[in-house]
Amino acid sequence: MTQLDRIIHEPVRLRIMSILSGVDRADFKFMLATLGLSKGNLSSHVDKLEKAGYVEIEKEFRGKKPHSTVHLTDQGRAAFREYKKSMKQVLDDLPD
Repeated sequence: MTQLDRIIHEPVRLRIMSILSGVDRADFKFMLATLGLSKGNLSSHVDKLEKAGYVEIEKEFRGKKPHSTVHLTDQGRAAFREYKKSMKQVLDDLPD
């Protein structure tokens, strides 16, 4: 059976990777609103993706307010492509 990347396979992280695969970058506020997560929950999942080398977080200040954006790294894009390929294989292997 095909191995799925356990980092990506977790439902929230899969949703994060899916969103980021379609954009250049997304800010934290957008991710919170889109995913309906708490700040702590989103931060925890993004941190795991960052530790795996799949995303990069950029932090800056806009005036006096912090502003964070996240984007897929080249490694993250490659891992997500491989995950999708593996998932298709898993689904193709299922009986009708």
